[in-house]
Amino acid sequence: MTAYRLFSALGSGGVPVEAAMSLIGLPYEIVEAPTWEGEAEKAKVAAINPLKQIPALVTPEGETITESAAILIWLADRFPEARLGPAIDAPTRAQFLRWMTFIPASIYSLFWVRDDPSRLGGPDPEVQARIKAATAERILDCWRMMESQLTPGRYLLGDELTVLDLYVTVVSRWGPRRVRFYEAAPRMSEVVKRVDADPRLAAFWPKRFPFFEGWERLGQQVG
Repeated sequence: MTAYRLFSALGSGGVPVEAAMSLIGLPYEIVEAPTWEGEAEKAKVAAINPLKQIPALVTPEGETITESAAILIWLADRFPEARLGPAIDAPTRAQFLRWMTFIPASIYSLFWVRDDPSRLGGPDPEVQARIKAATAERILDCWRMMESQLTPGRYLLGDELTVLDLYVTVVSRWGPRRVRFYEAAPRMSEVVKRVDADPRLAAFWPKRFPFFEGWERLGQQVG
């Protein structure tokens, strides 16, 4: 099988896509493109995604798929034997789509602001600090709401791991970091810790989103 080509970066929103493809067993190559590091990195992605954002997946047929949630849902549906998402007629399908949409709409999108608060706040450091603090609290409010609406089993939607679990596991590692996520969403926290420790991903995490001492608290002082 011809390899899939994924424009991604260490610790980025492409990581849950990489994890899903690893679990499915797909051949894929990574084009490392940390677009936040400057124009040269953005240029790697520009021809594939005019927004110059990652992740972007190019299938063996030459089709381009952007948006992390869309790629994850597509992979789960395209490879049902991997059991990474509920079937269209499954009882959990509606909630699967609800939360797969909620994360990018309500949480992931805030990182466009958090990564560079001057985009909305201008050059004033005090304004930028307020934006960072406010977006951190908004993210936690969203996790709290999601926690209140879910009754997890071993995983968020029951007893089988889905791409939703991979998505939450990665996004919950970004600011305001995991310690605050644990406080806001204790039942969901048990799930992401289980995904962190999944033996099928034991070789994957150190390569693409390494754990290190203090990672759960890193950056808390800035929200």
